[in-house]
Amino acid sequence: MSNPTPGGLGRPLLTLEFPQSLAVYDDYTTAQRTVDFLSDEGFPVQNCMIVGTDLKQVERITGRLTSGRVAAGGAMSGLWFGLFVGVLFSFFGTGDTLAIIASTVLLGVAFGVVFALAGYAVTRGQRDFSSVSSVVATRYEVLVEHKVAAQARELLAKLPGALPNPFA
Repeated sequence: MSNPTPGGLGRPLLTLEFPQSLAVYDDYTTAQRTVDFLSDEGFPVQNCMIVGTDLKQVERITGRLTSGRVAAGGAMSGLWFGLFVGVLFSFFGTGDTLAIIASTVLLGVAFGVVFALAGYAVTRGQRDFSSVSSVVATRYEVLVEHKVAAQARELLAKLPGALPNPFA
């Protein structure tokens, strides 16, 4: 996959010609504040990148799955889908609008419950919990183009506390 380029011309947006490390931080907010400080000082920030490194997947367990919870979730999904279909049908149908919407909602709930429970049964208890997950970086490195690296270091040195983390 190629990197996008501005207007399809020139160098890709997600690369620098000869990047040099300016600073490394433990969180994205601090790296972002560093680039913001440089911007406030008139530095050409289009020569900067923030790169997240040492990626890890974090999964937060949100609860235990039971047949009841799975059925309730399927019912809610089916309800919304049935409502959507019912509203669409009511635009083009000639019958009683309320009856059309009510029937599609009931069918949606029924199919939602059946399909959710069937999916849950297929796992045979191998994953009896719900969760949300995200890929996050452990460290964030601010890179600058080699031709402006010295200027960036001079500006960042003006910041109280300077490197490695002037915002700590």
